[in-house]
Amino acid sequence: MNKELFYSELSKDLKKKFGADVENALPWQLHESLSATVMELIDGDWENSRKAHLDSRRACYLSMEFLMGRAVYNNLLCLGITDEVDELLKAHGRSLNDLEEIEDAALGNGGLGRLAACFLDSAAAHDLPLDGYGIRYKYGLFKQKIVDGFQKEEADNWTKYGDPWSKRCENDKVIVKYGDQTVYAVPYDMPVIGFGTKNVGTLRLWQAESVEDFDFAQFDCGNYDGAVKAKNDAENISKVLYPNDNCEEGKILRLKQEYFFSSASVTDIIKKHLAKFGTLDNLGDFITIQLNDTHPVIAVPELIRQLCAEHGYDFDKAFEIAHKVFNYTNHTIMAEALEKWDCRIVEKVVPEVYTYILMINERFIKDMYALKKDREYISKLSPVGDGMVKMAFMAIYVSSYINGVAAIHTEILKKDALKDWYELYPERFQNKTNGITQRRWLALCNPELSALITKLLGNADWVKNLDELKKLEKYADDEAVLNEFMAVKEAQKNRLAAFVKEHDGVDIDP
Repeated sequence: MNKELFYSELSKDLKKKFGADVENALPWQLHESLSATVMELIDGDWENSRKAHLDSRRACYLSMEFLMGRAVYNNLLCLGITDEVDELLKAHGRSLNDLEEIEDAALGNGGLGRLAACFLDSAAAHDLPLDGYGIRYKYGLFKQKIVDGFQKEEADNWTKYGDPWSKRCENDKVIVKYGDQTVYAVPYDMPVIGFGTKNVGTLRLWQAESVEDFDFAQFDCGNYDGAVKAKNDAENISKVLYPNDNCEEGKILRLKQEYFFSSASVTDIIKKHLAKFGTLDNLGDFITIQLNDTHPVIAVPELIRQLCAEHGYDFDKAFEIAHKVFNYTNHTIMAEALEKWDCRIVEKVVPEVYTYILMINERFIKDMYALKKDREYISKLSPVGDGMVKMAFMAIYVSSYINGVAAIHTEILKKDALKDWYELYPERFQNKTNGITQRRWLALCNPELSALITKLLGNADWVKNLDELKKLEKYADDEAVLNEFMAVKEAQKNRLAAFVKEHDGVDIDP
C-alpha cells in the first residue's frame, strides 16, 4: 500500500465531505472517508471479479440474514493493510480503535446470519465465484441496553450516518408483485473481500421502495396519511428483521419479505444469465442457488413461474431446470421448526406463485404413485397438505442436494427428522460442516494470540488454511509456550476488566 497516496485520498475525502481533517474528524466521519478510500482501492478488483463470476459457473447464496458485523476491520485485514492504516492514523493522533463505536450492519440475529457471512468470506478467500442475496433492512436486529439488570431493546438505525460499504445499483432495480401491491426492489451491493487474493465477492441486499412515492391528489384533499400510504407500505417490507408474526398482519409481512428478496434475486439471476447466454436452457449448467434454510424456498416456485409465465417454458421443463439449480441447507432437527405457511395466506399474498406451488405438489403425487407409494405415505410427505405449504418438503423434493450443517446434524436428519425423505432420495443428502472463519474470530479479534500462533508455526498460512493449526499440537506440553499463551490470556482479561470499568464503572477481578 502506498501510505502517502492513501493518506492523501483519505484527507481529500474528509475535507470534501465534512470540512474536517484526520486529526479532528468525528469517528463516523473518519469511518465514512476511510471506507470510501478503501472502496476506491478495491474498485478494479471488484469489477474484474463480477465479470469473472458471470463468466463461470456461479453460486448464488440466498439468505434472510447476513450478520456481517463491522466491515471496516475485516476488510482492512483481508487486504493485509490493518497495521499500515493504524500506523498512518496514529501518526496523526488517531487510531482504528476510534471506530469501535461505529454501528454493525446487524442484519441477522445469530448463528444463521453469521454462518451466511462466514460462508461468503470463505468463498471469496478461496476464489470461488459465489455471491449473496438478502434484504437491506433499515433497522437491524436491535440495539441493546441493560437497564436495572434487564435487557432493553431499541431500534437499530445502522445507516443513520450513511452506509459507505454499499453501492446503490439503480439500473438493476426490479419489480416485485404481490396480490395487493407492487413494489420496487432496489439493490445495494456490498463487497466481500477475499483474504490474500484479488477475488471480491458481492453481497446484493434488496431495499423495498414504492413505485409511487406520493399521491398528490390525496394530499391536496387533506388525506395526508393516505398521500404516503403506498410509500410506507412498500418500505415496511424491508424495514425490520423478523417482524413479530404472532398476528396475521405480521405473518403476511414476513411472507412478503421472503418473497420480496427471493423474487428479486431470481429476476436478477435470470436477467444476468440471459444477457450472457441469450437462453435459459443452460441455466442449470451455470447457476446453482443455495437456499439457506426455508426462508428463501419460495424462490423455487418463483423460478418455475418466471420460466413458464415470462419465458415460454412448459411446467415440466421449468421443473427440471429448477431441480438442477436449487440446493437446500437445513438448519434444524425439530419438525415443528420446519417452516409452514397457511395456504390461505400464500394464495392471498402471491396468488400466481401459489398456482405453481399446487402444480409442484401435483407432480410430487404423480411421482409417488409411479413409485407405488400408498396414500398415507404421499399425504405425509406432500409439499402441500393439511391446509399448509410445507417449505422444507418443497425444497427437498425439488432440489438436487440437501445438507445439514454438521456431521452429527446431518446424521440426525437422515435417521430421524427427515428419515422418510432420506430413504426416498438417499443420493441427495450431503453434509457441509459450517464453521466460522478464523480471520474474523481469531486473526482480527485477538491479534496477540494470532502473533503467537504465527511465531510458533513460522508463517501466517493458518489465516487461510485452518488445518495448519494442527501443527500446534506439539506444543501442548511445552511449558515456555504455555506460559506465553497464558500471558496473552491474562493481557486480554485485563483489557476486558478495563473496558468494563470504563463503560460500566464496575471493578472486576481479571
